Amino acid sequence: MSTGGRGTGRTGGTGNAGGTGSAGSTGSTGKKITEKLSAAALSESTGKDWLGWFTVLDRWGAQERGHTEIARHLREEHGVNGWHAQSITVGYEQERGLREVGQSCDGTWEASASKTVNAPAEQVTDAFVEETLRRRWLPDADFSLRTHRPGKSLTADWDGGTSRISVFLTVKGPAKTQVGVGHHKLADADAVAAYKEYWRERLSELKRVLEAG
Repeated sequence: MSTGGRGTGRTGGTGNAGGTGSAGSTGSTGKKITEKLSAAALSESTGKDWLGWFTVLDRWGAQERGHTEIARHLREEHGVNGWHAQSITVGYEQERGLREVGQSCDGTWEASASKTVNAPAEQVTDAFVEETLRRRWLPDADFSLRTHRPGKSLTADWDGGTSRISVFLTVKGPAKTQVGVGHHKLADADAVAAYKEYWRERLSELKRVLEAG
């Protein structure tokens, strides 16, 4: 996939913390995460909706802290699992004008996608780690594994290290797993749009391969 110049940095707006419906679409990179993950679904999974978490983070002083520190605070102090901690952090940063949609906290661009697969978490990580199995659903990918926590997460370099992917798994049952992929250090908003579609397609194929046995 060809990409153009790098991103332009953080936005100056403040966003709207009132929930999911009022946040507007922001250009070619797509919707804010608060529009894609409903307040009801977030509350069911974490015990608070968007407004509830934004209030918690504001009181803690999250606007003056970095992305990693916010996500760690959510995990360690509030017991939020890794995927939802990342989602809440990104949603907060977007709503408070700390990043554009599709842009990471360091000013580069990133795409994400998720899929629920009827397979155990360990089997899902195997589908990324084992080359023969990986090529059944992710053919011709320039993929170099960096870290691997079976059944939990992994990271890998992509295209010779020009970008990077991270995978977080959330166990939904003995044989049901939510797979979340983040593709980081992309060049621009066009690359974000392209890789969003790419990972949607690839995760659908991963689901087909794993569920077919």
